[in-house]
Amino acid sequence: MSMFFPGWTEGRPTLRKTVGVMGETLDGCMAEWTCVTPSGVSAIPDGYSYAEAASLPCAALTAWRGLIEEGRLNIGQSVLVEGTGGVSIFALQIAKAAGAKVFATTSSEEKAERMKAMGADEVINYKEDEKWGKTIFKLSGGGVDHVIDVGGGSTMRQSIEAVAIGGHISSIGILSGGRKGEITFPKLFFKHIRLQGIAVGSREMQQNLVDSINISGWKPVIDKSFAFDQLGDAFRYQESGRHFGKIVLEW
Repeated sequence: MSMFFPGWTEGRPTLRKTVGVMGETLDGCMAEWTCVTPSGVSAIPDGYSYAEAASLPCAALTAWRGLIEEGRLNIGQSVLVEGTGGVSIFALQIAKAAGAKVFATTSSEEKAERMKAMGADEVINYKEDEKWGKTIFKLSGGGVDHVIDVGGGSTMRQSIEAVAIGGHISSIGILSGGRKGEITFPKLFFKHIRLQGIAVGSREMQQNLVDSINISGWKPVIDKSFAFDQLGDAFRYQESGRHFGKIVLEW
């Protein structure tokens, strides 16, 4: 399967390693044929279909890096995932496979039940509870150890409320659409929070993810599959926010 950063094989990120991005500064994979370097691909997990493997290199690797490579998630720790997009669902699966307790947010009761069925221990409806960060702080008995923040400006303030003293927040997206937002700085430093920006990961990290999947055996949640010539329909479906997990295109 492909790499988000085909030039980043191992080690710390640098401009040289990360300047090439599939589908942005380099040609993407929505093509009949594409050229990649041998170091720009990795193995796929045992028993995975091509559609399942295609869901991993961006969303799953981001969740893996945030929780495992950078967060050093341990058995018995707690994790907060926000919403039901690809990164959040993968973070839920990775956290449960690692023996963690998972808190989650959503605005849909139906999605809340699906997350609970996947192992989420507590699910909060963020539309009914605007101060959901404080609620999770109390429910978790003093804050969660790790937060995968996907909203950016709309969620970071609540993520800081929810995290434990000495906890870790991975800032991985701006799904709310806003590039700016408020941060409660006193809580940021008096809670001794480690706040880290995460942009996917290296080939070495991706291979570590594959090795972990081969041991644990979990499979990605594929919400809906579209044909190769239905790209527009797939983007419109993503824009609707109805999906739970990943959307794929198949030839």
